[in-house]
Formats: sequence, structure tokens, C-alpha cells
Amino acid sequence: MRFRYSRNKDGKTEKKAVIYTKDEHNIDAGNVDTDAAYICSRLRIEGYETYIVGGAVRDLILGKKPKDFDIASAANPTQIKKVFRNSRVIGRRFRLVHVFFGNKIYELATFRSLKDGATGNTFGTIEEDVLRRDFSLNALFYDPEQELVIDYIGGVDHIRKRVIQPVIPLDIIFQDDPVRMIRAVKYAAITGFDIPPKLQNKIKADARLLPAISPSRLTEEIVKIINSPCPASIVKLLELYGLYRHLQPRASIMMEKNEEFKKKYMQSLAALNNEDGEKSCALRALVEDYIESFTDWDSPMPELYRKTFIAARKFILPMSPQRLELGKAIRQIFAGHGITVKKIRSLRTRGRGNNEPKDTIQIETMF
Repeated sequence: MRFRYSRNKDGKTEKKAVIYTKDEHNIDAGNVDTDAAYICSRLRIEGYETYIVGGAVRDLILGKKPKDFDIASAANPTQIKKVFRNSRVIGRRFRLVHVFFGNKIYELATFRSLKDGATGNTFGTIEEDVLRRDFSLNALFYDPEQELVIDYIGGVDHIRKRVIQPVIPLDIIFQDDPVRMIRAVKYAAITGFDIPPKLQNKIKADARLLPAISPSRLTEEIVKIINSPCPASIVKLLELYGLYRHLQPRASIMMEKNEEFKKKYMQSLAALNNEDGEKSCALRALVEDYIESFTDWDSPMPELYRKTFIAARKFILPMSPQRLELGKAIRQIFAGHGITVKKIRSLRTRGRGNNEPKDTIQIETMF
């Protein structure tokens, strides 16, 4: 075991991080994406400290092959873009870089400072950046070239003890960003790790903060959940902590009042892991059982589709998926009843007393 040192404000040398070698962390190098390793290598050659970070390191330590590889670097977005022509800077306030290799996208972030708090956007050092990360199991840095894990806050030990531990103090972690509550529960469901009592109580107490989150961010989190390895387990745990009622309030109410609906809803989510052949639209799992609960399949077309589309869209609020994605989910449900839906057209609904479109709904004409 090695250690990383740096000087404090008084100029004294302090031990800052534990460095685990490949014999200590037991990461299988064969599970490391070669393009992610190449990105780290290229930036290091250019003089920028760069690591694979976050959930990928957690999964590697757990012996899993990560689906996504995020990267953090001392290089800023402009510097990264100069190194990789196959890249694009994204975001307005929080700028990131996407590097493209074929159909794969790697997200690169610059180390952030604590100057403006844990949600600020000022560039900083790796020692500051680690303290902005939500939970210790996602606050590890992996050097694929030397096969080293850099651990500033005991994340490796927490992974071995199978526990979710916050990095940011409990009194501000969810005040800064309520979405972290969803992530804590999601990580617990995916890994099987325990959530300590103090963190449990804080999540339940701060669940009321979630309605302030924008629909776009909630949509992003729900999409991650239904595309995860265990959506049913995550939703079940979110319900337990009183969070799902803020993500999918209508579904949560129906599950509370109707045990049969709850059973079917969970089965639909669980089935996302077991599909063979062409994968169904994951969004379908959120609306299918609701649609089946009220739809009269003998109703005339295309009015039935129009009513179903509008009802489904209201049902999943505040989630706001792309209309084409919701349309795809509904078409698959209709196909299960032998109804083919094709040829997209637009339907505009207008506000009262003016000629301006209030909303645009994508409707598929029946043939």
C-alpha cells in the first residue's frame, strides 16, 4: 500500500490519499475499456493528470465490467478538445467534453473546486474534486496505465464493508442537490449495499425537496432507473423511502391503493431485465399497466390512440420524455393487441382565446 502526500496551508506535509496497487484492489485489467484507457494515456502524455472515475471504478473493484466509463482530468474542456478532434464540448454552466469512438461516447470532466460549494463550476484540483462527489463508492480514481486506485476518503474500505457513505456532510448534501437522494437509493439497490440509519433518516426527512427539481432532471434519473440492471429493485426501494411518489406520483398512488396494480407494475419493471431478441422500449414498463387498466380495445381508431397517448403522458408527469419515445412505447402496447400504428402526423392543441399553439402532440395515424 502506498500513500499520496501534499502540503497543507502551513506548508507541512500531510498524507492525503491511499494508493492501492493491482495486488490490493484486484481489478481485472481485462474489464477496463481500452478506449477509456487510451484517453487517459493521451491526456497524461500531454501533461494532464487524468483518471477513470465514479461508478466504473466501483464496478471494477466489485469484479464487474462497467457499462460506462467516465473520466476526470486536470485538463479543461478547451485543452481536451485540442487533444481529441473527435470530441464536443457540451453544457452551458457545467461544461463537459464528449469524446467519440465509433458509437461509444466517453464523458470527460475537469477537476472542480470547492470555491463555489459542492455544486459549483470552478476548475480545481483532484483533492478538491473528490470532496464534491456524492458518495464514497463513487469517489475513487483509477489509473489504467499503472493499475492504481487513488482513494482520498476511504471509498475502498466502504465498498468492502458494503455500505453507502456520503462524502458531503449530511446537513448540506441533499440541500445542495436533492437528486442525490435518488442516487443513494439507486446505488444501494444496484450493489446490495446498506444505507446507514443516519443517512436513511436524512433521506426520508429531505424527500420533500424533490418537487423543486426540474422535470428534465427527474426525467433523466427515471430513464437511468428503467435502463439499469435492476429497475424493479430500485423502484421498490424508492417507494420504501418515500421518493417514488415525487418521481411518479400517479403510479405511486395507484400502487398504494391497488395491490394488484402494484404487483403488475413491478413485474413489468422486472421483465425489462429478461427480454429476449429485440429490446422493448423501456418507457413501456411505466405506462403499460396503467393503459391496460382503462383501455377499451374495441373503441374506434384513431381516437383510441389519441386518448391513450394523452392519458399516458399525464400519468408519467412530472417526467417529460420525448414524444417519439412515448409514442414508441404506446405502439408496442397496441401491437400486443394486434393493432398496427404507423405514419406520424402532428396534432396541435391551442390555448383559450388566442391562435398560438399551446402544445404539440405527436399522434400516429391508424391504418
